Amino acid sequence: MDWKLEVVLVPVADVDRARDFYVDRLGFVLDHDVTPAPGTRFVQLTPPGSACSIVIGTGMPQSPPGSLKGLQLVVDDIEAARDALLARGFDPGTPVVMSPRDGGTFLYFSDLDGNGWAVQQYRGG
Repeated sequence: MDWKLEVVLVPVADVDRARDFYVDRLGFVLDHDVTPAPGTRFVQLTPPGSACSIVIGTGMPQSPPGSLKGLQLVVDDIEAARDALLARGFDPGTPVVMSPRDGGTFLYFSDLDGNGWAVQQYRGG
């Protein structure tokens, strides 16, 4: 039996602002933006090429906005990923080499609410 992680709830203060940030600045795909019941809004966004999506919204049990830390995206080329973010008007900072031995390199940033993200390039062998 496969157990696949497919959705992570990301707590945000303003759903529209967060949706626009993830789509316009990070390049996530907007999969759904629905209101299935009064007071409930479900916005699903997927990073390009990912099998796992994030959900932001209202009317769902969630932690305080900005409290999620340690979300990690993995890429083949950290410099190309950084360049793509810069082209979208978002500066994720300078890549940090964590281990010269295995080539683990990271970009660290937060979304508009303070949820913590990392982009990792791993070239270990």
